[in-house]
Amino acid sequence: MSGAPDLAGPTAPRPKTVAIKIQKITARRCNGPADSAILPGSMKIIHRFVRFAFTRKLLRAAQLLALVSVAAASVSAGTRPVIMGTRGVVVSGHHQASAAGLDMLRKGGNAADAGVATVFAQAVVEFDRFGIGGEVPILIYLAKEEKVVSINGHGFAPLAATLEWFKERNIDVIPGDGFLPAVVPSVIDTLILTLDRYGTLSLADVLAPAIELAEKGFPMFGEFKAHIEEQEARFRQQWPSSGKVFLPGGQVPEIGDVFVQKDLARTLQRLVAAEQTHKDEGRSAALKAARDLFYKGEMATEIVRYQKEFKSLDANGFTSAGLLSEEDFAEYRARVEEPAKSTYRGIDVYKAGFWSQGPVLLQALNILEGYDLKKLGHNSPAYIHLLAEAMKLAFADREWYYADPDFVGVPEAGLLSKEYAAERRKLIDLKKPSLEMRPGNPYPFHPQQMAHGPIPESIELRPGEKGTTGTRVADAEGNVFSATPSGGWFRHSPIVEGLGFVLGTRGQAFWLDPDKANRLEPRKRPRTTLTPSLAVKDGKPYLAWGTPGGDAQDQVNLQFLLNVVDFGMDIQEAIDAPYFLIYDFPSSFYGHASRPGSLRLENRVPGKVFTALQKMGHDASPSSPWSAGDATALMVDSARGVLFGAASPRRDKSYALAW
Repeated sequence: MSGAPDLAGPTAPRPKTVAIKIQKITARRCNGPADSAILPGSMKIIHRFVRFAFTRKLLRAAQLLALVSVAAASVSAGTRPVIMGTRGVVVSGHHQASAAGLDMLRKGGNAADAGVATVFAQAVVEFDRFGIGGEVPILIYLAKEEKVVSINGHGFAPLAATLEWFKERNIDVIPGDGFLPAVVPSVIDTLILTLDRYGTLSLADVLAPAIELAEKGFPMFGEFKAHIEEQEARFRQQWPSSGKVFLPGGQVPEIGDVFVQKDLARTLQRLVAAEQTHKDEGRSAALKAARDLFYKGEMATEIVRYQKEFKSLDANGFTSAGLLSEEDFAEYRARVEEPAKSTYRGIDVYKAGFWSQGPVLLQALNILEGYDLKKLGHNSPAYIHLLAEAMKLAFADREWYYADPDFVGVPEAGLLSKEYAAERRKLIDLKKPSLEMRPGNPYPFHPQQMAHGPIPESIELRPGEKGTTGTRVADAEGNVFSATPSGGWFRHSPIVEGLGFVLGTRGQAFWLDPDKANRLEPRKRPRTTLTPSLAVKDGKPYLAWGTPGGDAQDQVNLQFLLNVVDFGMDIQEAIDAPYFLIYDFPSSFYGHASRPGSLRLENRVPGKVFTALQKMGHDASPSSPWSAGDATALMVDSARGVLFGAASPRRDKSYALAW
């Protein structure tokens, strides 16, 4: 497949499939004005067009054209076509970021090169959800080595960030904004490490699209504008450095205005200049020079100085400077690790390690493997109940055991053993929900005893009442890149003056409770919600997927995989299907609230399902129809040499491109 890239997105041209979509929407979705409310953005336009503009004859003609078109194109039954290519596929949270990745493949780069370029571009065009001051865990399938590697792209806490420091100031919860939750930014080191170890192109190559998008600008879109409006008062009153960037001419940009980020462009250009200055020393040395500029050079000094001199008011009502030092930057290193792994119905599923929430997905799969899910029926009350109960058990273990393994002994083998899953399965009542968080005892299935404390029968919960994007790339050689970039978004921390980006707030995931595995400790990585996914089938790359959504990520990731494996959906159908979420466990974000028994379902699920779940004892309630995550996915058909991509319509901006 050559020529123009194949596109999927709210405004993408699809001459072969529009008629098919009209037919499907008319038949399956558009029964009147009420149904219009459940359609994602671009489909509402089609609905109005079909319902009010077509005459009967024109509608019949459109449907006839659809029947003829079926012979010309294979189309997903979802909201968008599945994108197909043979040379490469890139899926991300924004079409211009996906285009940046595709450009690298066309230049002769591989999936790692394209993935890195895509993530850098996302830090520009999705700055409301991710920036270079954030984090980016990565999984990569290496075709030549036939193995999966995990890149721990997560920053650690400052040396000065101690339980005692917060206790002395009567702070019992780390805020979700300002400088106090900042960890060392990991994106630059992680992406340069990826490029050095697994890529082929230069930093100048992979940064070129991001620099152009920052320097020359991109058209402002609805979600980005809404997030500026959300913080406008703070930009004007508290964060003048942010106001200079996001309120050009003193005003919120309008949709379609070209939005420019000159300081961010200069920051990225300085990294390229450092590489170019040292290019005669070899590729790795040149990349190291760029990395060292950020972590050991002028940039580290500028970042630390700003967060020490500028004090920011946070959600706790505390006005503070930051705790990061130049020594923290100099000591930080991203690193390559073995991923966490389990199998599900013969498929090898890979996640980042126990410093992330990723193994939650593996534990849930191990529990669910003992049931015939297809027999229960997709999104039936029995199916939803079972998944909810399995997820509660996995999340209970996340809460008690998961933390940075450099600081806490995590019984990894026990938690992922099939035998342990069989014991956990016995706790599920198929008739009524549990309202407790019950961590298990994996130590009989683990070769070493590593308990950080006595295992409680249940975990005390706080009563209660977000960012992130995604990046998936595959190339013709069989390499696959899956990342979940997040943090460093502009909504919760001020722009570092002159550098054009903000520090992240991931430290809010720590607890200030010394009995918790995920308690705050200097130079410790907070347990993150960021969780890319990758699967291998019959020894070949099969799926890469993920979603934003904080604690919802592996709930959506689980349902996506089951939709594909157990229910035979294509990847676009699997993304589009209605999802549901539980809130029984403590949130990973400021406040750490929980809502035991709460079950929220996208309201495209039939009303009778809500009723049945409520009768079982669930606090089941509807959420908006397209609200759970914003998944992106790719599938590799190694036998035929075809790559497939799909993107969710939920945020009306994610895009798949193929070549």
